[in-house]
Amino acid sequence: MAVNLVSLVMQFLTPDMTGRIATALGLDRNLVQTAINAAVPGLLAGLGGVAAQPSGAQRLADAAKQQTNSLGKVASALSEGGQTSLIERGSQLLSSLLGARDQSALAEAVAKFAGLGQGKGGSLLGMLAPLVMGTIAKQQGTRLDASGISGLLASQKDNIAAALPAGFGNLLGGTGLLDSLGDAARTATAAGRQTAREATSASSSLNWLWLIPLLAIAAFAIYWFSRPAEQVVQQGVTAVQNLTIGGLDLGKQINDSVTDLRTTLAGITDAASARASLPKLQDVTAQVDKVGGMIGQLSAEQRKLLAGIVSPLIPSLNQLFDKVLAIPGVAEVLKPTIDALKAKLATLTA
Repeated sequence: MAVNLVSLVMQFLTPDMTGRIATALGLDRNLVQTAINAAVPGLLAGLGGVAAQPSGAQRLADAAKQQTNSLGKVASALSEGGQTSLIERGSQLLSSLLGARDQSALAEAVAKFAGLGQGKGGSLLGMLAPLVMGTIAKQQGTRLDASGISGLLASQKDNIAAALPAGFGNLLGGTGLLDSLGDAARTATAAGRQTAREATSASSSLNWLWLIPLLAIAAFAIYWFSRPAEQVVQQGVTAVQNLTIGGLDLGKQINDSVTDLRTTLAGITDAASARASLPKLQDVTAQVDKVGGMIGQLSAEQRKLLAGIVSPLIPSLNQLFDKVLAIPGVAEVLKPTIDALKAKLATLTA
């Protein structure tokens, strides 16, 4: 079976490992996953460029020999709170191989692509560098020399280019980090630009479609304000009805509960974190149940308004529920609570 270095690195970056990295960096796991998807092929492309330099392959071989056991060490460091030293060592490793300029350019591109905060891109690369080098070392085995490293990276051009997310290659334009991929990189970058052009074209086509509802609103406004004042006042009472019952704004309560729910689910990476999250999920369930208990006090229009708030949230929440329950050991802990929460949310959409 043909070797694919990108896939080998990604196999180590399981949902559990990605969750640990996200926790260590204080970032949302989905953002970190997006950044990883760009950073891994970006790193490999940069290392491919190093291998093509005079004495570059030898420097890679020497560095890889020092990372032969790094895969296990990275997992241990993240589990035991050693992320600071891990980032420092990884950043020093990258600086010695890529140079400060290319290291900074790659970190900036990753951060911009994934929407990470300033400095987080560099920290992520520091964590990933030992993983990437350790994977190379493990793959090469006894052929951990300049010739073997150079041949391995040269054979990966198509795999690396294919793994570059659409649009990411454009952020590296002019840096030289993709030069080692040759035509494969140009093809991937061109595909990203075409995707961007299509998205822009589609957006432009849709933009003027917004005129239709805007025109309808304008017509309604003209009709509304041209009516006798008495009718405006009388019907305005119904128009401004909100979802406040007994001093509790049900709409705000739902939005706050869903925000808490998303934050809690994002922090679940294994059975242990699932158990730790259980009280918070139960609290969210109680909040939703409280809103459900007030439905009988709502008018028909208010019930429609509440359903209109909750219904659009259900699909994305169900995706989050499914993703969390798919983590090994989590379903046994959280499924009853999540099932109850889903049922209570469904009652609010009736």
